[in-house]
Amino acid sequence: MPLITVNQQTCNRDGLCSSVCPMKIIAFGKGAYPAAVARAEEFCIRCGHCVAVCPTGSLRHAELPLEGFPPLRKDLQLSEEQSRQFLRGRRSVRNYRDQPVSRDSLQKLIETARYAPSGHNSQGAEWLVVDNREELNRMSGIVADWMRWMLDNMADLARSLHMDRVLERIAGGEDVILRGAPALIIAHAPKDDRLASSTCTIALAYLELAASGMALGTCWAGYFNAAATSFPPLQEALALPEGHQSFGAMMVGYPQYRYHRLPTRKAPVITWR
Repeated sequence: MPLITVNQQTCNRDGLCSSVCPMKIIAFGKGAYPAAVARAEEFCIRCGHCVAVCPTGSLRHAELPLEGFPPLRKDLQLSEEQSRQFLRGRRSVRNYRDQPVSRDSLQKLIETARYAPSGHNSQGAEWLVVDNREELNRMSGIVADWMRWMLDNMADLARSLHMDRVLERIAGGEDVILRGAPALIIAHAPKDDRLASSTCTIALAYLELAASGMALGTCWAGYFNAAATSFPPLQEALALPEGHQSFGAMMVGYPQYRYHRLPTRKAPVITWR
């Protein structure tokens, strides 16, 4: 079956599919129907732009069934004001209710995150979800061990990151590493993948924004991920696939508190040319 076929009965020959194709594998000439170029299968990045842009649903991609492309609903589109509040209202949640998050909800978050952009549409992020309280506590303890190692071996750096104070708080019974979150989501990928860092970071950012629509809160687990990239005991505990590395970790849970105002931020530094 050809990679791309066109229903000539419904195609209006507007050339949109050819125009939006980032790899230019769809040829189009005035008065003709769109058609795949030679070696299209090799160069296509399976982004789906050609299927999504066709107003008549006439273009079919052999590997991207039209049934998987639901129409955009105008009633769900955000206004500019709604978009600004949605983005400004994002908060890093560090206080969670003692309530588990269902695996179905965590699955939905990751399903949304997979639509994040990635270089060359590589979609290279993979996921590890830890939602077992004993395991979360064990990993949090390993991160504390890493901080002790840092203070013994890289004291200046450790103190600049306030690890000494964090350990004092941990000794007092406070969970400063994972904040008592009932779940931790880790984005990982092959460490030698040059696109992995940006792919995983953007995917986690999508996941973070999607969480607010499910009444969930999130927070980037910076200490945890720093340890995961350099501390063998935590890497062993994570047991990621061979050659993989954590490129970001995020706490997830139901917020204990509700925010009522939109904090300000520094004015942007902009250079115009």
